[in-house]
Amino acid sequence: MTAHPLDRAVEALIFAAEEPPTAAELARAYARVTGADVAAADVDAAVGRLNAAYREGGRAFRIHRWGRAYRMATVEDVAPFVQALLTEEEEKRLSRALVETLAVVAYRQPVSKPEIDHVRGVNADYALRQLLERELITVVGRSEGVGRPLLYGTTEHFLDQFGLGTLEELPRPREVEELLADPAFSRERAVLMTEMEALRAQEAGEGEAAPEPPPAEGASAEAEPADA
Repeated sequence: MTAHPLDRAVEALIFAAEEPPTAAELARAYARVTGADVAAADVDAAVGRLNAAYREGGRAFRIHRWGRAYRMATVEDVAPFVQALLTEEEEKRLSRALVETLAVVAYRQPVSKPEIDHVRGVNADYALRQLLERELITVVGRSEGVGRPLLYGTTEHFLDQFGLGTLEELPRPREVEELLADPAFSRERAVLMTEMEALRAQEAGEGEAAPEPPPAEGASAEAEPADA
């Protein structure tokens, strides 16, 4: 059975759209190309036919209405597979804030949050939560200082993720400086700086809030994203 041209167009538009389109927007796009007079109700009917075909074919997705707009989403029974992939991808990506916090923990462990805040010049609450969730760090005890804050250290998972056998294999700061100063590393350094700039841009809505009292002069501050 050949699909109706409107059905195919609606499917393609919803699939390709960056933002969920409304039925009216889909109808206008179809009309601009074909000159056909299509109403929003016709688009709604096309979506119904597409979903019926998806169900009949056992497809893993449907077209759902989100407010007044449409978007494609996977069906519930395949959610575990999608979650597994997204979790793996998320574990691979660490923002600049997380990398900096992880470096402080790795090189100064066991280390408390006040110490991390002092070194970075920003409130590390968000970064610590994220690193704990990713099992890259863990609580290893309590400090004997005022308030007995928690102490953090890296995990076996941290070693696995960074290809280390033991913490002794961590590169020394001097080794990192020598590597970056090596002229032969200039190309790799340029690539690294490009990636860091991309991460900074990506952190626009993912930064951290400055601690109280305000950070020392010259220290940067990041805004912690609000809880959903």
